[in-house]
Amino acid sequence: MKILSLGAGVQSSALLIMSAKGVLPKLDAAIFSDTGWEPQEVYNHLDRIEKEFAQPAGIPIYRVSVGNIRSDALDPNHNFASMPLFVRKNDGTFGMARRQCTNEYKIVPIMRKIRELLGAEVQENKSVGRVKGKKVAEQWIGISLDEIQRAKDSRVQYIKNEFPLLDLKWTRKNALAFLEENGIMNTPKSACIGCPFRTNEQWRDLRDNNPAEFADAVEFDKDMREFHANQPRTKNNLFYLHKSYMPLDEAPLEIKSRKENEAIMEENQLHLFEQDFTCSPFACNGDEESFGVPVFEPDEIAGSL
Repeated sequence: MKILSLGAGVQSSALLIMSAKGVLPKLDAAIFSDTGWEPQEVYNHLDRIEKEFAQPAGIPIYRVSVGNIRSDALDPNHNFASMPLFVRKNDGTFGMARRQCTNEYKIVPIMRKIRELLGAEVQENKSVGRVKGKKVAEQWIGISLDEIQRAKDSRVQYIKNEFPLLDLKWTRKNALAFLEENGIMNTPKSACIGCPFRTNEQWRDLRDNNPAEFADAVEFDKDMREFHANQPRTKNNLFYLHKSYMPLDEAPLEIKSRKENEAIMEENQLHLFEQDFTCSPFACNGDEESFGVPVFEPDEIAGSL
């Protein structure tokens, strides 16, 4: 089987449409893993490419989920450190929580669906068993030439990762041009509304163009600190969505990065800061270490009971 890991961003959307139009071999399926807290424009984009391209070509898109990451982050029975939150610990140190959300909310449910499509038994509790025999799915991942370092082999025997854009020597710019040729403009970035890896530019865009979603992130940011203040294991630590370790509605969002300032000075600024954070399955380029602060493991944040 040929199965696309569909993050609904530029590269994976291009792969889906290329398959639907016969530029690439026909996919047997595409899988979108829903965190439950994606921007509405991501869902709108997914609906559109499904209706205009996937369905006419007979390519089913499966939407899978293990829950709502926003609700789970405020659930005392869930793993609170699954998001890479900025943390001010009670000993005065600063850092980030280790990112586990990509694996938990993106990769695991996709792999579970692939096992199901390969014939693995689905249990009464909805868990999926092992793949029997030597069945293997060819999983397409939307990684382009300008991010080749993120291309990795599969960690399981029943999946073989393939990177069609690398085979074509396509960059993100090539994928964008292809989407535009097919009437798809302004493909949204796939990332949760309240993702701590958002740049100031992305936070400003959310604030200015999607005020309701920005307000949702602000509310979550405040609720998160109140929630942890009532948890025995984390009550003396403070958690934030913004790298300034300030409440999101007070954070210095107007500060521009060097990359953004350089882009403003260029005549063609469209493609100069497109490599900002995105969170597609198997291709998340969020990097806790890039912020230059310690990365805390869950036990380092919570301590011991």
